[in-house]
Amino acid sequence: MFKTIANAWKIPDLRKKMLFTILIVVIFRIGSVIPVPFLDVHALKVLTDSWNDNNNMLSYIDMFSGGAFSNATLFAMSVTPYINSSIIMQLLTVAIPALERLAKEGTEGRKKIATITRYVTVLLGIIQGTAYYIYLLRSQVKDTDTGAILNIVEFKGWNFSAVFAAITIVLVFTAGTALMMWLGEQINQNGLGNGISILLFVGIIARLPVTFGQLWSTFELGLKGQTEYIIYPIIYIVLSLVIVWVIVFMNDAERRIPVQYAKRMVGRKMYGGQSTHLPIKVGLSGVMPIIFASSILSIPQTILLFLDQNNLPDFWKGFFNAFSPRSWIYIAFYFVLIIGFAYFYVTIQYNPLEMSNNLRQSNGTIPGIRPGKPTTDFIAKIISKITLIGALFLAFIAIVPLIFANLTNMTGLMMGGTSVIILVGVALETMRQLESQMMMRHYKGFLD
Repeated sequence: MFKTIANAWKIPDLRKKMLFTILIVVIFRIGSVIPVPFLDVHALKVLTDSWNDNNNMLSYIDMFSGGAFSNATLFAMSVTPYINSSIIMQLLTVAIPALERLAKEGTEGRKKIATITRYVTVLLGIIQGTAYYIYLLRSQVKDTDTGAILNIVEFKGWNFSAVFAAITIVLVFTAGTALMMWLGEQINQNGLGNGISILLFVGIIARLPVTFGQLWSTFELGLKGQTEYIIYPIIYIVLSLVIVWVIVFMNDAERRIPVQYAKRMVGRKMYGGQSTHLPIKVGLSGVMPIIFASSILSIPQTILLFLDQNNLPDFWKGFFNAFSPRSWIYIAFYFVLIIGFAYFYVTIQYNPLEMSNNLRQSNGTIPGIRPGKPTTDFIAKIISKITLIGALFLAFIAIVPLIFANLTNMTGLMMGGTSVIILVGVALETMRQLESQMMMRHYKGFLD
């Protein structure tokens, strides 16, 4: 990897792309430390410390924003509104015929869908920013030093100052979301890699020092006599390496369906007749099932943030405890939801009938399988088996950190499956893109 980067740096065009990407990353990190006005930073810090042991939506967003969300900075919303908007548009493209026709119109149709996605992103940013503001407005914390009750938002009520502060806070959150979306698009056009993925990658990387600090603190407890806290960090490191290896291995795994193309005469020339294969990746659904499952299961803990936890009936206390990441019920639901969403996402993204028709139109057949419905059924069967393997792989990556935390009582230490897959996947994809661009620039034509 380092050799590839060093070789790419020697090429002026690629060096410009790399420097531009670094510039966008620097802007992103600067925006991640610019505070939103009218908020008490000290009180907010006390509040966000309580998120570490909970899998609520707030801690989920904070992971993607690199800590910007917990500090209520310009980029607090991160790219989650854009991701949600993209997911919504993908689902609507399948459900609404007009959007499906747009998607099939080529470049112009995709541009129109991208424009709609931007508008939906801003709308979701306003909704999410308003919800975050309401949560902060209702939250009060106790100062650990003085014992005084502190408000997160400086102005309350219906006076001019409070209304102005509310509008400013929500608009700043929304503007940060729109700016991050624009920064991602600039990387797509002038930089290296997928812009949104790069920003997610950088946000997760920014949280690594916190993880390493927690790991060192745990190790220090072991040095003071609690020997199990010497073993736990070693297990943590080994598990992390195993997870990364599994992700790298499965990222390139694929099932190749053999395809034979028939010979045909066009004028006086013979075309076709070659044998090839139809590759189907094991990780067809990517990280989306984990994101869907995490979002669904984080809803109960998010609702709990808005309730008075001290006065809850016993039934509801048991309910919310059951959907806590420390619960084995939660882990079981997480496992089942990941597998279910994997099948759901593959179903809406891959159509065996369309793949079969494309093969028939290009005079391609699968050896031993008749064209038409038998080919469609065969491809559907293969996709179903591959999806199961990929879903089990995702479920393994997702629940191992939770099981580790439950068995060792070390919460908040190990990164979740989503973040690890994003880190490894973005790094591998960016390196592939860099290598492909290097090959294009070193390709010698037949006149050279």
